[in-house]
Amino acid sequence: MPTVTVIQPTIAAEQNTKIRCAAYCRVSSDSEDQLNSFMAQTRYYEKAFENSEIEQLVDIYADEGITGTREDKRDEFQRMISDCRKGKIDRIYTKSISRFARNTKDCLKNIRELKSLGITVLFEKENIDTADMTDEMMITIMGGLAQEESTSISQNMRWSVQKRMQNGTYKNATPPFGFKKANGDLDVDENQAAIVRQMFEWYVSGYGFQAIANKLNSMNIPSSKQSVLWKADNVKYVLKNERYIGNAVYQQSYVTESLPHIKKRNYGEKQKYYAENVNPPIVDKDVFHNVQTLLLSRHRDFVSNEYALSGKIYCGKCGATYKHRNRKSGAYWICRKHDVNASDCENGSIPKSKIYLAFIRLCNKLWHNYQTVLIPLQTALQDLKLKKYSGQIQVMDIHKEIAKFREQTHVLARLKTKGFLDEAKYIEQTNELTAKINKLQTELKKLTRFDDEDETLDQIEMLIDFFEKRENPMTEFEETAFESIVEKIVVIDQHELEFHLIGELKFKENV
Repeated sequence: MPTVTVIQPTIAAEQNTKIRCAAYCRVSSDSEDQLNSFMAQTRYYEKAFENSEIEQLVDIYADEGITGTREDKRDEFQRMISDCRKGKIDRIYTKSISRFARNTKDCLKNIRELKSLGITVLFEKENIDTADMTDEMMITIMGGLAQEESTSISQNMRWSVQKRMQNGTYKNATPPFGFKKANGDLDVDENQAAIVRQMFEWYVSGYGFQAIANKLNSMNIPSSKQSVLWKADNVKYVLKNERYIGNAVYQQSYVTESLPHIKKRNYGEKQKYYAENVNPPIVDKDVFHNVQTLLLSRHRDFVSNEYALSGKIYCGKCGATYKHRNRKSGAYWICRKHDVNASDCENGSIPKSKIYLAFIRLCNKLWHNYQTVLIPLQTALQDLKLKKYSGQIQVMDIHKEIAKFREQTHVLARLKTKGFLDEAKYIEQTNELTAKINKLQTELKKLTRFDDEDETLDQIEMLIDFFEKRENPMTEFEETAFESIVEKIVVIDQHELEFHLIGELKFKENV
C-alpha cells in the first residue's frame, strides 16, 4: 500500500493578508478652489481606510494642477502604474473615470494592463468595479463620456482665449524679461529694461547670440527666476520679441484640438493677431526694426526645434546634446559644444539625411534578422530569470508556460504575415493565447514581485512584435517607428552612430 504524506497549504497566510489599496486623486487646475478639492480627496481616502479590517492604504497618488488629457504629463499616475507592475498594489480606488483618464484609449489600455496584473479598479462616482466586469463596454462608454467632457471644456477655454486675443485683452501668465506684473498688466522693470536695451546695442555692434549670452553670464545676471544662465536661444527670443516696442503677436503657437493635446508652432495653420500699444515700450522702434533686418541677413533660417531627433542625439566625446542647423546644402545636426568652440569637442556636424538613412538601414537589418538576433536574446533572458527562481518549481513552470504561449503568438504573427492565416482566425487565436498569458501572469504575481528584468523582457517583446508586424522593409524615415523603439543616439564620431533601443539594446551603424 502506498505511503501518503499530507502537504499542508502554504497560502493560508496570504489569504489573511489585507488587500493593499492605492488611491488616485487629481484636480484639473492649480487654482485655490481646485487645490481645496485636491486636499479634500486626499483626506477622504486617508479616513476611508483607517478602520478597515480587510484593506489597507499603501499610498495616495495625487497629481495637482496638471491636465488629465495627456497621460505622460501625470507623474504620480505613472508612478502608480510602475508600482502596480512591481506588485506593490492589489486594488485602486479613484473618484471617477474622468479623474482616472480623459482619453478613452489610455483608459482602456491601463484597465487592460491592470486586469492582466490581477489589480482591480473601483470608480466610485460611476459605481464601476473592474473586479465584476465581464467585458469593457461600460468602460468604453464612460471613457468616451469623460473624453467628450474634457474636449468640451478645452473647446470652451480655447474660445475664451481666442476672443481675448481678438479684442487685445489677452494677458500673458508670465511677464517677459524686462517687465513685471502690476494689477494684472505689464509694467517696466527698470533694472532689467536697462539690460534689454544693452542687448540690442550689443547685437547692432556685431555681437552674436552666444557672445551676448556669455557677456550676461559673466556679469552674473540671471535670465529668469527659474534659470540663472543665459543661452543663445534666450537672447534670440528677446531680440525678436515685439513686446519691447509695446506690441504683441498672439497665437504664435497653438494646441491641437484632438486628443492628445499637443502644443505646436503656428506656421500659418491658425490665425495670428498683432496687437499694438498693449504695454509700455522698452526699446526704440527704429532700433528694434534695425535689429530685425540684421536678424534676417545674419540668420536666414529660423526653424522650430520640434523635430523627431530633438533631445535624442548625444555626443560620444563630450556628452553634450546635438542641435539642429540649416545650411544651403541642407539640414544637419551638430554638437552644441563644438558649435560654440570647435576646439572644445572634435565631433562636428552630421547631415540629417545620413542619420535618417542609418536608422532605415538598422531597422531593415533587424527586420530581416530579428528571429536570429532578438528571439534568442529573449529566450536567454527568460532562462536567466528561470535560474533566478530555480528553487521555486511553481514559478519556473509558470514562466515556461508563458514563454510557450508567447512563442505561439509569434508563430501566428509569422503565419499571418505570409498569408497562411486570415485576419479573423488570427485575432481569435491570439486573443485566446493572450487570455492564457494574462491568467498565468496573475498567478505569477502572487508568487513573486515584478522587477527590472520583467520590464526589459517586456520591451524586447515589444521590439519583436514591432518587427513581426512589418510586412515590408522601411524605404523612408518613419517618425512614429523612430519614437517607438529608439531611446537615444550616441554619435561615436563623424562616421559611426550608436542607436540605443528599448530593452537596453545597442546597435552601431555607419554614417
